[in-house]
Amino acid sequence: MPVIAALLIGMVFGSGILLGGMANPAKVLNFFDIAGTWDPSLAFVILGALAVAGPGYRFILRRRRPVFDTEFHLPPRRGIDLRLFGGASLFGIGWGIAGFCPGGAIPALGLLRPEPLVFLIAMSAGILIAHRIQGRIADKIGSRE
Repeated sequence: MPVIAALLIGMVFGSGILLGGMANPAKVLNFFDIAGTWDPSLAFVILGALAVAGPGYRFILRRRRPVFDTEFHLPPRRGIDLRLFGGASLFGIGWGIAGFCPGGAIPALGLLRPEPLVFLIAMSAGILIAHRIQGRIADKIGSRE
């Protein structure tokens, strides 16, 4: 049952991304081009998502546990640190350059165009490289102690 629930939720999310235009890189890039061909319509998609997610989190987190798990899996940290700031910055820069983010690229695969596939391959390679760099840094720090 958890797999079916995840599939249905993913289909709703992906449909929302497609219908909202967030899988269309041209629309996303126009949203970011404030000084040029700015298209503010994605702001309404974002505001609509926040209007649903905000109250949804408050409602769901009142429960003692999720329906299909034994506990909620929330980020342990709440503060803003260099890793969060750097990751968010890289996410935004990549989104502004490519016009895709993971949430838009995955549903866009269904449009059978090569761009989202190239984006997801490049993103995956970047994640692997970042994990290796972090591992090497952690190893160097660990060997100093």
